[in-house]
Amino acid sequence: MAARYNSGLHSRRESKRTDPGIQRGMSVVPIRVSAPAARKPSMFVSRKKISKRAAAALAVGVVLVIVASVFGLKSTQAKKEEKKAAAIVMEFAPADVARVEKREIMRSIAFSGSLAPVVQTMVKSRVAGELSRVLVKEGDTVAAGQVIAQVETADLQARLDGQVAALEEAKARYAIAEKNRTNNEALLRQKFISQNAFDTTLSVHDAAAATVRSAEAQLRIAQKAMSDATIRAPFAGIVARKLANTGEKIGIDSPVFQLVDLSLMEIEAPAPASEIPSMKVGQPVRFRVDGFGNRQFEGHVERINPQAEQNSRAITIYIMVPNKDGALKGGMFAQGNVQVDRSAPSTVIPANAVRDEAGQTFVYTIEDGKIARRAVKLGMSEPQAGMIEVVQGLDEGVNVVSVRATGLKVGAPASIKTQEAGPTAEVKKG
Repeated sequence: MAARYNSGLHSRRESKRTDPGIQRGMSVVPIRVSAPAARKPSMFVSRKKISKRAAAALAVGVVLVIVASVFGLKSTQAKKEEKKAAAIVMEFAPADVARVEKREIMRSIAFSGSLAPVVQTMVKSRVAGELSRVLVKEGDTVAAGQVIAQVETADLQARLDGQVAALEEAKARYAIAEKNRTNNEALLRQKFISQNAFDTTLSVHDAAAATVRSAEAQLRIAQKAMSDATIRAPFAGIVARKLANTGEKIGIDSPVFQLVDLSLMEIEAPAPASEIPSMKVGQPVRFRVDGFGNRQFEGHVERINPQAEQNSRAITIYIMVPNKDGALKGGMFAQGNVQVDRSAPSTVIPANAVRDEAGQTFVYTIEDGKIARRAVKLGMSEPQAGMIEVVQGLDEGVNVVSVRATGLKVGAPASIKTQEAGPTAEVKKG
């Protein structure tokens, strides 16, 4: 058997494969492996340590470069934003800006009430009978004296004929009594009859004369009834209601038509008792009525009730309104103002331009191409026109922002006209 050599550092086993340089039966010479030589000390740092320090320094440098780039980018963007904000100009439409002007301003008292025609009546029948004709209907315009209905006159005509006959009979008797009085008066002068006989003749004569007068009165009544059977319009106006139709039986004072005259209207409006000392007859009035848009109607205070209402403690004022074109109708609701005072020409602005913040009243103006803020002191107001007096704080000719815009900043660029160059900011209304 081949020999085996064991070593603590290296063991080599017999090769199972036959080496051509070793013959069977030969012993294997052990090969000793020498220990590695000791390394000599060196003054230089190893490449591994050098690479770690370089990598750390490089990372720190990269971080510093990134931070500097970020700060530089932010600074550049901030400058761009500032330049962009400086280039934006707030744009106002001409309707959003009002120029401060001087004019009169009127103090007024608001009122509301219903319109009613001054002249209106209920046309009634003055005789009893059957309506034979009804000639008008609601909405028809009629003239003064125009026939609008007719009552059957057969019965009335018969009564009239009887009164005519009675008058003729009374006149015939009076003629005989007149002739007897004349004859007896001559006989009395000649002493042919006594005074008593003449007095009897005179009494018969006077009775006949009274009978004639009575017959004449009855005839006039019959004629009047005959005339009243024809119903006429008492004044020029418009038929508001028709209350009877052809063929209906009506009695005396039965309503047939309601007739109104729209040429002159009246408003009854309650006013606070505290405002009555400021009101006077003749003061001008302006008001609007629903359905007529911005059209204003005018009138004047005609009367003031001398007594207040018990429940509301308000005093009724009566406003006269000319209505020649007939546009206003009875029952319409009117809202307006009684002009009680007028100021001297003063500085006025739209009431929408006034703002109130933290107890301070101010307005925004556009001066030298920028938005400015001015504190103001207010005076009288004119609600109907939407104007208010500025006692202190504004001069005539200044442009005031009258629209309720949001985001206004003092010192921000602003313009009334559209600018071609540079971006513009839309004014947000709030």
